[in-house]
Amino acid sequence: MSRFHRLLLAALAAGIALAAVPAQAKGCLKGAVVGGVAGHVAGHHAVVGAVAGCAVGHHLAAKKDREAAEARAQAQAAAANPPPAASAPRP
Repeated sequence: MSRFHRLLLAALAAGIALAAVPAQAKGCLKGAVVGGVAGHVAGHHAVVGAVAGCAVGHHLAAKKDREAAEARAQAQAAAANPPPAASAPRP
């Protein structure tokens, strides 16, 4: 069995093991897969690519969650304080 096949088998086993556990680090798994593939294609640096992809994926997921929370807070504030009704012009 070649080194590549052993690495691929280990990555698949780790992926299956991690899939069974709820992910606390949103975006990490998806980023790690994409980064691992990109690192492998770019010169057999799959592990480095996976680590970088995990970091970037986690950062983007946290940013998305933060923006969604801000949008919810703004929507709740707007619903709690509706703008005053426009009055009819006086003749």
